[in-house]
Amino acid sequence: MRREFFLLPNANEMQRSSATESGNSMKLARRMTMKRTHYCGAIRKEHMGQTATLCGWVQNRRDMGGVIFLDVKDREGVAQVVCNMQFLPPEDFHHAETLHMQSVIQVEGEIRHRDEETYNPRLATGEVELLAKRLVVLSEAQPLPYSMDEDAKVREELRLKYRYLDLRRPQLQKALRFRHQVQMAAEKYLNGDGFTCIETPMLCKSTPEGARDYLVPSRVHPGKFYALPQSPQIFKQMLMVGGMDKYYQVARCFRDEDLRADRQPEFTQVDMEMSFVEQEDILQHLERLFKSIFRDVMGREIGYDFPRLTWQESMDRYGCDKPDLRFGMEIRDVTDLAAECSFSVFRRVADEGGKVRALNCKGCAEKFTRTTIETLTDHALGYGAKGMAWILIHDSGEVNSILQKYFTKAQWQTLLTALDAQNGDFILFCADKFQTVCRTLCGLRLEVGDMLGLRDKQDYRFCFVTDFPEFEWSEEEQRYMAMHHPFTMPYEEDLPYLMTDPARVRSQAYDVVLNGIELGSGSIRIHRPDVQALMFRALGFTEETARARFGFMIDAFKYGTPPHGGFAFGLDRLVMQLLGADSLRDVIAFPKVRDASDLMTSAPDFVDAEQLEVLQLGVSTAAEAEKHPQKKRPTMAIKTVAELAKLSLTAEEEVTMGEELNTILGFAEALQEVDTTDVPQTAHVIPTENVLREDIPAAPFDRDLLLSNAPTHTEDCVNVPQTFD
Repeated sequence: MRREFFLLPNANEMQRSSATESGNSMKLARRMTMKRTHYCGAIRKEHMGQTATLCGWVQNRRDMGGVIFLDVKDREGVAQVVCNMQFLPPEDFHHAETLHMQSVIQVEGEIRHRDEETYNPRLATGEVELLAKRLVVLSEAQPLPYSMDEDAKVREELRLKYRYLDLRRPQLQKALRFRHQVQMAAEKYLNGDGFTCIETPMLCKSTPEGARDYLVPSRVHPGKFYALPQSPQIFKQMLMVGGMDKYYQVARCFRDEDLRADRQPEFTQVDMEMSFVEQEDILQHLERLFKSIFRDVMGREIGYDFPRLTWQESMDRYGCDKPDLRFGMEIRDVTDLAAECSFSVFRRVADEGGKVRALNCKGCAEKFTRTTIETLTDHALGYGAKGMAWILIHDSGEVNSILQKYFTKAQWQTLLTALDAQNGDFILFCADKFQTVCRTLCGLRLEVGDMLGLRDKQDYRFCFVTDFPEFEWSEEEQRYMAMHHPFTMPYEEDLPYLMTDPARVRSQAYDVVLNGIELGSGSIRIHRPDVQALMFRALGFTEETARARFGFMIDAFKYGTPPHGGFAFGLDRLVMQLLGADSLRDVIAFPKVRDASDLMTSAPDFVDAEQLEVLQLGVSTAAEAEKHPQKKRPTMAIKTVAELAKLSLTAEEEVTMGEELNTILGFAEALQEVDTTDVPQTAHVIPTENVLREDIPAAPFDRDLLLSNAPTHTEDCVNVPQTFD
């Protein structure tokens, strides 16, 4: 509600006031006393007969001639306001007649029962209305850029450009308030479990390993950059070294990567870390946490233990490391059987070490038309496969497939048995490299699940995925890179293979997955300096590179580091899943679009030349900095200078003299940069001449002023420290 403030006139002004001014003052005083007593969406039948003041936006106006009906909306809902010229002052009724949609008003009146013909069972306030006695227009709205009707078809780009209008939609307000409830539920559980909420820095050191950093140039250190945190990973490990034992925070994180429906360049995660724990301790903690959140915000219990799959199991059975367990349709491996058939595609893939795998779409033979099969084939090509072989078994037992002729009768029966094939089933195949087969069959499984309506948004299926590979091969970098991050502890039995066979090393890393969406990930961290040094070597870091990037961490591990591990989950992703939203933009107040721009503020944008000049972005890389080392200006505390000079300075004088001293140092640095290679030496840079000044005696200084800077003095003499015997 808008607050209005008025100055009370003094006695003389009151005497000079005219009757008209006095009347205006009374009108303003009347407006001051109107304060909101109820939310628009909160008035009910039990409030009838009460006087209420509502504040909100005019959503609709119906002029019935002498009586105007207003739908006034706030965050709690809509109330019907009746403006009857018999009960409303003429000026206020005129305002009601000329109101624009989405203008903000304040209205006072009596809550009464609606007439039967105006009763609206779709509204929580549908039985009552407010008979207006006073009305104030707090802010008049201009013509709107698009219709604010809930069922209006408005382009998303336009909604995002005018996001402040879009935020008035009940659906979006509900999502943001639900998001708040989820965050409170998570914090409530963690606070009750002995965790301490601690903030970590937003301006960090760039450690280029993984996603790209958002960089922030430093004005104070020209040519150097901060990075916005991709996660508080390093700092929370330092908190464990510092003995904080259990930490959490609701952290803002930033990653410069391509956007998609479940990814934004800046996002919020609930981050946590614990000392003296093993993986099992953390998994049990996470299951309790998510069950508690679900119970608090959804009002439902999760009545099952979270299933656990290793990364390899998940890839083999579902083709990905974030399986959707709302339906079955698991992938079957038939590489050995395919290697024995005469179908050249299958045999060649098997001989070259690839995989031949299949999906059995139970009961789909009569549901899938030729168009459906062609659509699935197009999807397979889109996922990188070279084609899609299939078997269709009619309800009658008749088989449609080109594959049957390449198998002997015994081989064919063995294949059908391995795939649990029955009449009415449709089976599709993919033969290629492991990653291509996984990507293709995972995508086709989800496509078929959508076609059959098997992915119910009201069915919530959590699971853990564990034992991720420690490394993954990067074609771009031509080296192994950490799948999670360089601080993930390998299994003890896999340590001997860090340098000799990195591909077989498993990490103590784990993800929480909900309905095919990765909510978050975590791991047991490396706490032993020898293992961390070995990990850096396995990643191809020299000792110099490792120290340059993580020197503070290497040093910290020298002074006693507890075994520790942690986890972080995306708050936005969890809310999106629980609400059944299609995009993170539906649960974030001010999201970015696909190219990471903000349509409302036009960010990112160009900046003034002066802003760039002061940043001195000429030297931008470590390699260039080594070639062109910058001398760091010596810092000198003005208090130290004053003590050396035996001066006593006021606070204001310290500031002034500090600025002057920095100016002098800056001028001296600038002089050093001047190129004097071909400039002849001279005794004076400008012509000299004798200048005579008339000697006029000045007024003597005050004696007390002259002695004010002396540390001690006796009568009119300054005490000088004894310098020799």
